[in-house]
Amino acid sequence: MIDRTSSGAVADAAAANWVDTTAPASWRPFLRLARADRPIGAWLLFWPCAWSVGLAASAAGWSASNLLHLALFAVGSVAMRGAGCTYNDLVDRDIDAKVARTRSRPLPSGQVTAKGAALFLAAQLLVGLLVLIALPPFAIFVGVCSVLPVALYPFMKRVTWWPQAMLGVCFGWGALMGWAAAFESLGAAPLLLHGAAFLWIIGYDTIYAHQDKEDDALVGVGSTALLFGDRTRPILAALYAGAAALLAFAVHAAGGGPVAYLGVAAFAAHCGWQVKALDISDPTLCLKIFKSNREAGALIFLGLLVDALLRT
Repeated sequence: MIDRTSSGAVADAAAANWVDTTAPASWRPFLRLARADRPIGAWLLFWPCAWSVGLAASAAGWSASNLLHLALFAVGSVAMRGAGCTYNDLVDRDIDAKVARTRSRPLPSGQVTAKGAALFLAAQLLVGLLVLIALPPFAIFVGVCSVLPVALYPFMKRVTWWPQAMLGVCFGWGALMGWAAAFESLGAAPLLLHGAAFLWIIGYDTIYAHQDKEDDALVGVGSTALLFGDRTRPILAALYAGAAALLAFAVHAAGGGPVAYLGVAAFAAHCGWQVKALDISDPTLCLKIFKSNREAGALIFLGLLVDALLRT
């Protein structure tokens, strides 16, 4: 068997991803740094933004501005997910070198220097800034408020068992952005939506963290996977149930219709499947279930989108 990591491929990337097979060789280390070989993170960052756009459209009817906001958030999600991964890898490069799944990443493996990663980070942040300033002023203000939690996130696993909670704050921030861009204000509906995203993200990132729990314990960093341990299944069920309930309350607060609630029900059913299928001792299954949250997020957006279109 060929060792894929000898060619620079990251150990846990898909075997046939486009970065390793078709991207120019000189670009590959930076694309790996931005996790372009694993787009699931960009999807998971995008969905709360898309939910917020959909919720705003469900409240006020679909308009051309909603489509513009979706396009901006799509670009921003790719850029800021890449920037976040680059920043995290700069902060965590010494820890990543000690963990089997992450030691093949570009920084600990020597494919990219710290200076090169910092310059790449600046370029991605510039793209994110250009997206942000294309939004209305109040949405720009809300976006700027996310800088502090994003900056703190990589350090949380050093001081708490709950780094997934800070990730929930950061990755869930988009739940505020779509509404802020549409109405230039916030209210109960987007705040409830952020709460739902927060619980959902803690849940799916706990599943993800079960891949690294032995290494995390050895290195001495915290995670909810280590904290929950064998109690993960019932706690995950509670987190997902809370997320579904808050989603339903958000739809109600926005004046959404039956199709939006149908999306919430489909999301809840998908989350129920995740809880039932989970085996925390099987890293391959944990990764599969984690990735399935792309579809879970899509179910919510589809319900909100169809509801908005029907009400326009």
